[in-house]
Formats: sequence, structure tokens, C-alpha cells
Amino acid sequence: MKLLITRPLPDPAIAAAQARFDVTIRAETTPLSPTELRAALGDFDVVLPTLGDLFSAEVFSDVPAPRAKLLANFGVGYNHIDVAAAHASGVAVTNTPGAVTDATADIAITLMLMVARRAGEGERMVRAGTWHGWHPTQMLGLHVSGKTLGVIGMGRIGQAIAHRCHHGFGMDVVFQNRSPKTLELPARQLPTMEEVAAQADVLVVSVPGGAETRHLVGKPIFDAMQPHAIFVNTARGDVVDEAALIAALQAGQLAGAGLDVYEFEPAVPQALKEMENVALLPHLGTAALEVRTDMGLMAVDNLIAFAEGRPLPNPV
Repeated sequence: MKLLITRPLPDPAIAAAQARFDVTIRAETTPLSPTELRAALGDFDVVLPTLGDLFSAEVFSDVPAPRAKLLANFGVGYNHIDVAAAHASGVAVTNTPGAVTDATADIAITLMLMVARRAGEGERMVRAGTWHGWHPTQMLGLHVSGKTLGVIGMGRIGQAIAHRCHHGFGMDVVFQNRSPKTLELPARQLPTMEEVAAQADVLVVSVPGGAETRHLVGKPIFDAMQPHAIFVNTARGDVVDEAALIAALQAGQLAGAGLDVYEFEPAVPQALKEMENVALLPHLGTAALEVRTDMGLMAVDNLIAFAEGRPLPNPV
């Protein structure tokens, strides 16, 4: 089978793919162009795409009888793939859940602490040579221990974040989820996102991307937050109404934000870049070699299962 891997992957994942498939590895690190998207469906038996490779309904309609029968996505998020259109065209889709959970939760904690303890601002001060020594009231931030964590979306990653915050920092946990959840730690499920936002000292969003969750977090949520509270997003950028977040930050409705993803990624609004109380990371959620390797190997496992006619381990 001919396999297209749309971006360079860690060597063990490439080796596993090459042991089983006729592999073409695209050298570019940017998403597939419109022409490349259509060629991927028409020229290959299976494709290993990733974030930004926009397999939209329009792409599938332009390739009515695709040669490719599986998109083995590298990543747990698959909002760049129109799954309904893929299935209608006879193309299966898989993802890589589980492998990303702990790494993404770790980045959420990183952002929480960066904003709470003003770490980005402090590092910029040191690098600029404007730090003149310690004093008792310098750069006072939020002490997170014993505070309340609010989580919107209590799936695998939301639970991993809650576990770290409760057991590591003694934080109380409140959350909102579209279905009832029973957790292995003390936590209260509240009826609405606004109620969670109102109680949280740190509010984290951890929901899948896609049309159903676009702008899920917007003005009503930010209006409900406490002025000392922090907002963190490690989910997908378009889950958050970025303009509403900027307006809330400018109005002082919340104390700061930590972002690993952006609504129009890789574009980041200048207004966010100019705010000292905002920590900005370049989508580092799963950026650890062993994690990316595990993701690649999981994607290849899906490819091999498909090639051997076995049930797909991670269908979506």
C-alpha cells in the first residue's frame, strides 16, 4: 500500500511505517495545500495527516472516488477533517487518544503557573536588564495552592489536569461537562459553564475542537469570571472567541490568560502579544519526543490494522 505521511515524524514512527508500507514523506512542515489535499486522496491508499491538513467536505466532493481509504490522523484532535464527508466517501478516520493526555495536562499546568506567578513577565524583565534586585512587594502573583480549579470539558485531559491540581496543589475542583461524570477525586459538577467560571480561580478549557464547540467560551464566560482569576486554553484555538477574550483582558474582567492554541493559528493577535499578563506558547501541548513518537506509532498501528483487515484501534 502507498502511504503519504504529510509532515516529518520522529524516526521510530517513520521506521515502523516503512517496514510495512511504500512510504512517501512530505518534507515540508506546513499544512497540505489545496492541491496536495486532493492529490493525497487520489494518489495514495492511506494517508497519515495531522493538524492543519484541512480535509474539508469540499475536498472530498472534488475527489468523488478517492483511492485513499483511511486518514490515520496524528493527534487526538481531528477538527481539521470533516469526518462525516470522509465516511460518506468511504474513507475511515482514526486518531491517537491516550498518548497525548499527560503531556497536554502538563502544558496546562505550565501555563497556569506561568500566569499565576508572572513567570513570563519576570523572565522578560531579567533578559531586558531591568531587574534591580529582590524586594518584598515585587511582582506579586496568585498563590494557586488551595484555590479553586474550574474545568470545562472533563474528558481524559480535563481529568488529568484536575488530578494534578487537586493532588499537587490541594485545589478544589468544579467542572462542567456535557454528560454526568464521576471522578476519582473530590469534584463538583455544576450545571453551567458560567457557574464554573464564577467559582474558579483558574479556569481551564479542555474540549474537542470542531463546529459544535466553536466559540464555546466567549463573553458570557469571561463576564462571569472573578477579576483575579486566570484562563487557560490547551484545547483548540477556535473553542475560544479570541476577540471576547482580548476585550475581557483589556477591561480587567480577569487577571490573565495562558494560551497554547489560537483561533487563527499560527496568527496571534498583536493585542495578546502586547499584554504582560498573557503567557503565549507555540502549541507545545504534545511537544516531547517520547510523546510524539508514541503518537506516530499509534497512528501506524491504525494503518497496519487497516491493511490487515482488522478492526481499527482508534476509529472516529
